[in-house]
Amino acid sequence: MKALKIILILLGIIFFLAVAAGTYVKIALPEVGPAPSIKIEKTLQTIENGKYLANHVTVCIDCHSSRDWTKFAGPLKANTLGKGGEVFNQEMGFPGSYVAPNLTPYGLGSWTDGEIFRAITAGVNKDGKALFPVMASHRFGKMDKKDIYDIIAYVRTLKPIKHSVAKSESDFPVNFIINTMPKKADFQTRPLENDTLKYGAYLINAAGCVDCHSKTDKGNIVKGTEFGGGMEFKLPGGMLRSSNITGDVSTGIGKWSKVMFVNRFKAFSDKNYQSPLVETNGINTPMPWVMYGGMKKTDLEAIYSYLVSIKPIQNRVEVHSRQVDAL
Repeated sequence: MKALKIILILLGIIFFLAVAAGTYVKIALPEVGPAPSIKIEKTLQTIENGKYLANHVTVCIDCHSSRDWTKFAGPLKANTLGKGGEVFNQEMGFPGSYVAPNLTPYGLGSWTDGEIFRAITAGVNKDGKALFPVMASHRFGKMDKKDIYDIIAYVRTLKPIKHSVAKSESDFPVNFIINTMPKKADFQTRPLENDTLKYGAYLINAAGCVDCHSKTDKGNIVKGTEFGGGMEFKLPGGMLRSSNITGDVSTGIGKWSKVMFVNRFKAFSDKNYQSPLVETNGINTPMPWVMYGGMKKTDLEAIYSYLVSIKPIQNRVEVHSRQVDAL
C-alpha cells in the first residue's frame, strides 16, 4: 500500500512538471524580443537589390505566389506575385498544414517594417506567435541586415492582391514544440564578391540549397548529409529525390565544370524558354529553376566554387523522374 502511494505521488509530480513545462512552452515562448522600431528607406537601388534577392536568391516570391504545377518546375502564375496561399501539409511530410501568407500590402499593410523584419529573421509573426521554419528564419537571420532591409523595401512595392489565406496549424506535439523553434538572429556582414568562397557560402545560405539537398529526419537535416542529396518529395506522379550537389566525382557534380553548372541554370532564363507541360502521371520537380535561373552569372559561379570546395559525399541518388539530371 505504501509503495502504491509513493508511485501515485511520483506520477503526480511527473504530471505536474509536464503540465508546467507545457504551459511555459505554450505561453512564455517564443522569446526573441520585441520587433525593432525601424523605418526602411525605399530607393531605386534598395528596391532593385531586394527584388533580385526575393525573386532569384532567397526566392521568397516562390512560396508566396501561385505556381503552375501543370508545367515543369512550377513556374509562377501571372498576377499572383506575393498573394500567398501555397500550402505545405502532411501529404508533403510536414507536421501540420502551413500556408504561405499574403506579402502584398493587402496582407502586410498593418505590419510595421520592424514586425516584417522580425518575422523574416527570427520566425515570429506580428503577434509574436511562432512561424514554422518552412519560412527559413534560421537562414535569413544569418544574412546581412541590409539585404533583409532591401527585401522588405521591395515587398512594400508589390501590387496589392485581395486574397485571404487560411491559418497555419501544427499537429501535436509540434503545436507545442514550434514555440521553441524561433531564435534571435545572428546577422553576418555580406562578404565581398571577390572573396569567392565566403561569398558563395553566403549565397548558399540565403538560397537554402542545404534545406533540400540533404537527408532529413522529422524535418531536421541529418548531420553529415549536407548537400549530399536524398531528400524525398512526395509528388502526384510519384517520388522525387534531390540530387547530390557535392563535388563527388562519381555521384555528385565533381565532373561538372563551372561553365556547365552555370549554363544548367541559365538555360531557364533564356528569353525563348517555355516551361513544358508535365505529362499525365509524370513527376514534376519543386526546384524553382526559372527563379534561380535569374541569378547573376557571377553569383552562380561563386555558389559552384563553394560547393566543390566542401567535403564531397559519395551518395548515389536515384531520382525517380524523367528529368534524371534535375538538381
